[in-house]
Amino acid sequence: MSLFFRKTIKIGPLRLNFSRSGVGISIGVPGARIGKTATGKTYVSGGAPGTGIGFRKYIGGNKNSK
Repeated sequence: MSLFFRKTIKIGPLRLNFSRSGVGISIGVPGARIGKTATGKTYVSGGAPGTGIGFRKYIGGNKNSK
């Protein structure tokens, strides 16, 4: 099990996530979001609000792969 630190600032549907790795950003509505992590990975996430059940799928990949 690992512990992490994150501070989130919400501005309407936009979220800024501050962590030791840097600043990430996401946009969406309760139950569905798309975002970019502090390390540059793009993801989509979804879930059932209020239940703690959800998923995150990283999209894209290594742009240098052949």
